[in-house]
Amino acid sequence: MKPDKSRSLHGRLRRHESAAGRGKLEPTTDVVNDPFVEIKNAAQREAVRELGQDLVEGEVPEDELREHVQKAVDEALAEAGTPLSMADRTRLVREITSNILGYGPIEPFLADDSISEVMVNNHHTIYIERRGQIEETDVQFASERHLLQVIDRIVAQTGRRIDEASPMVDARLPDGSRVNAIIPPLAITGPSLTVRKFSREPLTIDDLIAFGTLSHQAAAFLEACVEGKLNVLVSGGTGTGKTTMLNVLSSFIPERERIVTIEDAAELRLSQKHVISLEARPANIEGKGQISIRDLVKNALRMRPDRIIVGECRGAETVDMLQAMNTGHEGSLTTIHANSPRDALARTETLVLTAGFDLPLKAIRDQIASAFDLIIHTQRLVDGRRRITHITEVPRVEGDVITLTDIFVAGFAGDAEGDRVSSTMRHTGIRPAFIDKLELNGVSLPKSFFNSDTSAKADVLRRGQRRSA
Repeated sequence: MKPDKSRSLHGRLRRHESAAGRGKLEPTTDVVNDPFVEIKNAAQREAVRELGQDLVEGEVPEDELREHVQKAVDEALAEAGTPLSMADRTRLVREITSNILGYGPIEPFLADDSISEVMVNNHHTIYIERRGQIEETDVQFASERHLLQVIDRIVAQTGRRIDEASPMVDARLPDGSRVNAIIPPLAITGPSLTVRKFSREPLTIDDLIAFGTLSHQAAAFLEACVEGKLNVLVSGGTGTGKTTMLNVLSSFIPERERIVTIEDAAELRLSQKHVISLEARPANIEGKGQISIRDLVKNALRMRPDRIIVGECRGAETVDMLQAMNTGHEGSLTTIHANSPRDALARTETLVLTAGFDLPLKAIRDQIASAFDLIIHTQRLVDGRRRITHITEVPRVEGDVITLTDIFVAGFAGDAEGDRVSSTMRHTGIRPAFIDKLELNGVSLPKSFFNSDTSAKADVLRRGQRRSA
């Protein structure tokens, strides 16, 4: 059965553009109160007409497109008899070029490194997240059709599809940014687009220390835990920095080890050479061809991995991940959505149960306690900053309860004005039980390691020098 192209979003946009070109439809860009809307419409139509098929096939370099747009704007201005300053002329060329080739009015936000998230609620409401704070912008799409065009352009780059039969999609841009789009009939108020950006250069452990995310002592401890092949679970809510933390932890894996990463949408950027990245695939238009995270985890076990890194456990793959950790694949890393280390274990139990396995709760908890050695919990503070609040050992099961031991915790206190929260990570004074496991894997922490941040900072430097050597 062939897909019905007439039902696709791209097909509907083509029909709409064709009708507009024959004069059957009025321009929709006048939805926004823009004094230059007529000039922009005329210049954009002229540029598209001149570029023709080359534009459809994507063979026009951006500098050549800019020249065509500049010429079209000049001609439109001459016909309208409207004088414009050089600044306004430059702005029009930039906006029209973004509309034709880029991502329309959100293009500057995607290029701004200080912005971490772009949230398009509908064509006339756009929010951004800057330094952890959400703010509304005064930028708008020209119309709902304009927003649909941009969504279609983004989705087409990723090899995914979005149309009436499949009205929502998760994908990623070439730079690694994560994209979610949802359109009517599911989106009642109009098409919605969310883009979560990632740093052009992956953050390092030194960056997290500088940001105050964790202390020098905790950083050295985490590095030792990863090198010593502990199984680590990173927990936290949405937008708390779980993926960033996973990326930083992955950087501690020795170069000699073979790493297999498994994700819904590939976001991890590892610096090691011996890395295989796997990405899940959704079903096609006929509902076939889906490859789930669980399928990839099963396949990864046959690829002779030293480490398995799963971007997030959110379904039946949790069972296979636990099995892998309990059958010799030490040093595996994954994340889970949870509000605390205790909630992370409870959610893991729930995921195992929802996978359809009729196991006693005691057996499930034994598997979890045996699989995970360490939980790192991340949290987003009220002022938008992200912090590691708990580094917790998972030692054993006592009766029917998995015991947890906090190794590092962050204390919080408001300032004098009460509008900012400070956090200080401190060692609880407890020596973890898995020290022997670290030593078996060639990593030793001196007895004085937990005495002061000063000694730990020196240890971080020594470890960094050893890795570079």
